[in-house]
Amino acid sequence: MIQAHAMAARIACARMTILHLTELHDSVERACRLATGSQWDRKAAAHAEFFGLLADVADDPLLGPLLAGGGAYLRQVMLAVGRGADGMIVSSRRRLLAHLRVGDGEGAALETERHLRGLLYMWRLTLPSGKAATNEVVT
Repeated sequence: MIQAHAMAARIACARMTILHLTELHDSVERACRLATGSQWDRKAAAHAEFFGLLADVADDPLLGPLLAGGGAYLRQVMLAVGRGADGMIVSSRRRLLAHLRVGDGEGAALETERHLRGLLYMWRLTLPSGKAATNEVVT
């Protein structure tokens, strides 16, 4: 999943238009406007929406099936990790947008990969100790 999202970021960077950038920026801003405390479920969904939009920009027939459930999965991960991850998520989105604005596909892919690896690491820490060792995440 991580590699598929990183590849989608790289491809999306090459296909990025001003309209796409505006949609992605607006998605980040909508997520930021939601209250972290009482609306974490809505905020996590708004954060996850970003990856759906990025996949739409990439519009890759091979990656499409891999990315189809990615947003819902990432939402569940964010819910499990909790609202303490909000700052990390917002910072990553802004760095990713900066890479996309300047056409840096490698930087966008690396930012996506680092962010998702960090988020999944945090998620593993939330699991009961017995499940953490046996729970495999497709990367």
